Amino acid sequence: MGLLQRFARPEYRLGREGEAERADPEPERPADATATQAVPAAPGVQSAVPAQSSAQEGGDGVSSTIPSTPDVHAGQQHQPTQDQPQTRGAKVIAFANQKGGVAKTTTTLNLAVAFAEAGNRVLAVDMDPQGNLTMSQGIDPDSVDKSMYDVLVNNIPIRDVIRQREIDVACASIDLAGAEIAMSTKIGRERSLEKALKAVRDDYDFVCIDTPPSLGLLTINALTAADKVIVPVQCEYLSMRGLMQLQNTLSMIREELNPDVEIEGILPTLVDTRTVHAKEAIEILEENFGDRVFATRIRKTIRFAEAPVKGTSVLKYDPDGSAAESYRELAKEVLDNGR
Repeated sequence: MGLLQRFARPEYRLGREGEAERADPEPERPADATATQAVPAAPGVQSAVPAQSSAQEGGDGVSSTIPSTPDVHAGQQHQPTQDQPQTRGAKVIAFANQKGGVAKTTTTLNLAVAFAEAGNRVLAVDMDPQGNLTMSQGIDPDSVDKSMYDVLVNNIPIRDVIRQREIDVACASIDLAGAEIAMSTKIGRERSLEKALKAVRDDYDFVCIDTPPSLGLLTINALTAADKVIVPVQCEYLSMRGLMQLQNTLSMIREELNPDVEIEGILPTLVDTRTVHAKEAIEILEENFGDRVFATRIRKTIRFAEAPVKGTSVLKYDPDGSAAESYRELAKEVLDNGR
């Protein structure tokens, strides 16, 4: 009951407060009536135009030149680069849980491949010094000349570390283990990944970020760059305890670095439906997080261990198996719900 009571506390509940304020429509401008009275000869011209037409009483040239002026300015107002990441480009999803062994890498890769099967352009970013995502696509982390370490520490373009496989992969290497120390004196170090991704966000529909099993600077970079977070949770007590700690970290990220990041969903993984403990764990998740728990369940199977040996996703290794179908269902759930 201690775990259930902790989950029931208000700070661990998920919500989407704040969206309603952004969704409020803008109030209508009551200036149309006065503008119409001021220029009775041009009823089709809006309130900003009569001021110019009265100043340029020229005759025939006014109606042909002035209407084009607002269109030019309107086009220019939508061009600033600082608005582009909010209105266009890839949806960035971080996969995070500081508890290891919960199928973060497995979920990152296979969900990314499932997105690609559905016709999306996908980039997977390996932020784990172990380089398991990189290895799972048949790339030896020890053989890469440049990795995400160089992107974060030396500011090289992220395109320089992308390899094309089933999906595009921004490779990791063991050098990432020293990235936190190397970045310790760097100004704005928490936003290093966010800045690197700006150059490629328009090239993809989804960016999937695999994080290390910790809540250090590498994971903070991922959460700062992310629009959404998917939390793989093994149906065991320790993994669910890690979820509570991740919630606290996300609260700090929202306050200081990324106010818009939200939990996309909680994914029960490595489910063994034969055990009572797994069933109880799922019930606790659903009681406390409601529809934030994905309907898809990722069950234990040896295919998840066999596929990386071949350097492929489980969708390619065993395309008709239950494991591959589970991730296709998860991809459909994310795409259909528009979460």
